[in-house]
Amino acid sequence: MPSVDTEAAQETLSVLEKTFRSFSWLQTAMLVCLLVACVAAVKIILKLADKAMDRARIDRGVHTFLLSGLKVILWLMAICVLLGYLGVPMTSLVALLSVLGLAISLAVQGTLSNLAGGIMLLTARPFSSGDFVEAGGVSGTVHEVGLVYTKINTPDNKVVYVPNGDISAKTIINYTAEPKRRVELKFSVSYDASVETVKAAISKAVEEHPLVLQDEEQLVRVDSYGDSSIQYLMRCWCATGDYWTVYFDLNEAVKTELDRAGAEMSYPHVNVHMMEK
Repeated sequence: MPSVDTEAAQETLSVLEKTFRSFSWLQTAMLVCLLVACVAAVKIILKLADKAMDRARIDRGVHTFLLSGLKVILWLMAICVLLGYLGVPMTSLVALLSVLGLAISLAVQGTLSNLAGGIMLLTARPFSSGDFVEAGGVSGTVHEVGLVYTKINTPDNKVVYVPNGDISAKTIINYTAEPKRRVELKFSVSYDASVETVKAAISKAVEEHPLVLQDEEQLVRVDSYGDSSIQYLMRCWCATGDYWTVYFDLNEAVKTELDRAGAEMSYPHVNVHMMEK
């Protein structure tokens, strides 16, 4: 690769040197006209592409990235046209550009991976600003989705910049994408309390909570039988924004209702029975 790069560069410089030595005023004028035409063509194409992406309502981040990429490609084409007019062999120029492109791509491999991830996030839209997500090993509220990094505010008010390559390569959980969420809690209650008494106490706590969606399905059932207690499963629905309020409120309300019903919330213990002989 280095030898190809050196040979292409030397050949290009040699041709340019010979061309400029024998350049006439007419050729100079033609070169200037060609340069002006290339600049005008680049500007017109970029303007048309900008309007087309506006009509397609492409995300602003992707819009800017695509426009920048198109601008680089158009200027490379313009340079090739100008060098071709000067007599530079296209084979040497292509070889030189390919080597430079390879070197640049290897140098910014990580950044390109994040750019690709950013484009995927901006086009697929698995989340948007304001959503509470778990992505790239970080949980928090999305503040901004960029081309390279996604800015996330954690619940303890830390700002984390997560590389988009890490996010796009892993599972993304969006907790606020839907308007409602299911609250699921488990309670361990003593074997001494009847099943119906415990279920009635838990159901009462759920039915009396103002933020629980009463028209949605609710469930209070025995989940499992442990060594020292029976585990009960409770499920209900609430608005997504009320999830944590309902979650903590029901944890407290169920304990209160169980105490009123005389049902003891159990903990791991061992009963030892002494027998006389």
